[in-house]
Amino acid sequence: MQRLHLVFGGELEDPTKTVFRDVDDIHVVGIFPDYESAFNAWKAEAQRTVDNAHMRYFIAHLHRLRDEEAAASSTEELG
Repeated sequence: MQRLHLVFGGELEDPTKTVFRDVDDIHVVGIFPDYESAFNAWKAEAQRTVDNAHMRYFIAHLHRLRDEEAAASSTEELG
C-alpha cells in the first residue's frame, strides 16, 4: 500500500490555533510518497518561515483518508 503525505501551510489567525488567515493563500508544498520525504519538505518550509510566528506547515497523512478495505459510502458508489 502506498502511503502518500501532503505538506501544506500558511499564515494562521492566531499562532495558538490552527485556523488559517486566508484559505486562498494556503501554500501546497506537495504530495510525497513517504513520511521521511514529507518530513524533510515540512522542515525546509518551517525553517524558511521561522521568522513569522503565524506561519505553520503541516503534514497530512492522505493514506489515512481512504481505507480500501472499508465499505464505500453511497456517494462514492455513484461514481
